[in-house]
Amino acid sequence: MVQAYILVQTEVGKAADVARQIAEIAGVTQAEDVTGPYDVIVRARAENVDELGKLVAAQIQAVEGITRTLTCPVVHI
Repeated sequence: MVQAYILVQTEVGKAADVARQIAEIAGVTQAEDVTGPYDVIVRARAENVDELGKLVAAQIQAVEGITRTLTCPVVHI
């Protein structure tokens, strides 16, 4: 199991709507709109890195209003 935080930038005024839509995607465990350089922070999980990439590229980035994402996989050191 791979987990990641996905940091999302949105168009102005779209953060709450984007977070709500992302929260409904299978594999997303949490989506919160926040303040700061990013507008939404998402916690997601997938079976492997390839599936995580598909989740981000095919589903999360497809949400209207997103301008940029940064995926940060969780590591256990």
